[in-house]
Amino acid sequence: ELGVERRFVPESCPRAVRPGDFVRYHYLGAFPDGTRFDSSYDRGSTFNVFVGKGQLIAGMDKALVGMCVNERRFVKIPPKLAYGSEGVPGVIPPNAVLHFDVLLIDLWNSEDEVQVQTYFKPDKCPRTVQVSDFVRYHYNGTFLDGTLFDSSHNRMRTYDTYVGIGWLIPGMDQGLLGMCVGEKRIITIPPFLAYGEEGDGKEIPGQASLVFDVVLLDLHNPKDGIAIENQLVPEFCERRSQTGDFLRYHYNGTLLDGTLFDSSYSRNRTYDTYVGKGYVIAGMDEGLLGVCTGEKRRIIIPPHLGYGEEGRGKIPGSAVLIFDIHVVDFHNPSDSVSITVNYKPSNCTVLSKKGDYLKYHYNASLLDGTLLDSTHSLGKTYNIVLGSGQVVVGMDMGLQDMCVGERRTVVIPPHLGYGEDGVEGEVPGSAVLVFDIELLELVSGLPEGYMFVWNEEVSPNLFEEIDQNHDGEVLLEEFSEYIQAQVDSGKGRLAPGFDFEKIVKNMFTNQDRDGNGKVTAEEFKLKDQEAKEEHDEL
Repeated sequence: ELGVERRFVPESCPRAVRPGDFVRYHYLGAFPDGTRFDSSYDRGSTFNVFVGKGQLIAGMDKALVGMCVNERRFVKIPPKLAYGSEGVPGVIPPNAVLHFDVLLIDLWNSEDEVQVQTYFKPDKCPRTVQVSDFVRYHYNGTFLDGTLFDSSHNRMRTYDTYVGIGWLIPGMDQGLLGMCVGEKRIITIPPFLAYGEEGDGKEIPGQASLVFDVVLLDLHNPKDGIAIENQLVPEFCERRSQTGDFLRYHYNGTLLDGTLFDSSYSRNRTYDTYVGKGYVIAGMDEGLLGVCTGEKRRIIIPPHLGYGEEGRGKIPGSAVLIFDIHVVDFHNPSDSVSITVNYKPSNCTVLSKKGDYLKYHYNASLLDGTLLDSTHSLGKTYNIVLGSGQVVVGMDMGLQDMCVGERRTVVIPPHLGYGEDGVEGEVPGSAVLVFDIELLELVSGLPEGYMFVWNEEVSPNLFEEIDQNHDGEVLLEEFSEYIQAQVDSGKGRLAPGFDFEKIVKNMFTNQDRDGNGKVTAEEFKLKDQEAKEEHDEL
């Protein structure tokens, strides 16, 4: 009778051979005395055949039923279930008992379909693979017995392809449908949906079932545009970015599977760029439009609006990109200073003008609220001569026409502030500045172009009064003492806010027309006299 000894049975046996199945197996054929008469190993290929359809000797047809892939059986077949009284001339003698050591490699049925087993699925699955989508995935490809024939992991490169348009074997086209990014599944494909009777001519033999362990990393469709997910939108948004604006923003850049490829936070510096001008990838150009200062949003960019098929640096080709951005500030090169008056005294008749000496308190911050500086913390005011270049141009503009006690907010674009370079360690480059100002004191300045004015009639013998030793020449020391005396007595007034010695020296230099360190009567002229002479000459 037929004898079957199960010498090895795998722990897992999801499927056993039934009549009508197609099997691939290795075997050693020997007579009872151990003499070998045949071996599939010697030929280097499995024996491939349908079971229960008369393609095998009767004993083998029966012995294979119930076997699992990777199971090993020792089979004793009597002559009546083998080659009987005739045998096989030159190979198997008549009435021979045959011993077969069988190892089952593969098994499938012509009615099989692609089998999908998902063993991990992300909690969030906003989108699944559809026909015509482009996917990037890693895989290990094995036969049913676990033998590895290919792996994208070994190449350290994803497999990138369209789905459902014939770029893949039919079984993989089917098996990838419905997957989420991050999902892991095992796809088992019968040979008639894989490489069929011929195999691939390299690693995959004919009639082989294939098992792919797949993890989906990326998914998009060529028709996709960018997707925007608002994460935080400020309650008050006075202005939204437009084409031509200059933005400063922080970002984390990741792939769809969460792999971080870049971050402005790691460099501790915002990314600064114009929007809508082609300075960034097309998807980011579009995704940065319509944002508010302080807004946080997620921008999902398909590869045809990102870095395309080639990728760049740490970004692989055909990768979908996710940018989580935080807008720090933005402005337009055409922007001027913005002034908002928060409080104005009822008695506001004297307004600040160029040349006035001002004392004021301020808090300086960025548009996102980051505090840069404050005079309050120093316990003293900030003092300047308005319009003299002692502060940035935007502040000179913002302090104009202000009265004592007034409080205002002045917003200064970078081209009227500290420009592209900023102030190292203090003010970032290209930053919009916000100053909350309170004017505490105003000393009226002199008319433009004057450093000293008389409060009463000028002496007709002015040069003689200054020339104390009456030698016909005035030295700097004499000049300085005279001006000091006029200021102390209230007869004259210097431009406020400047160093006395510097301003007097400047006045003296203007009078010392030949530059010899002495002023003569011929050189000495008052401001109005200079203007008259110039007019006469003209």
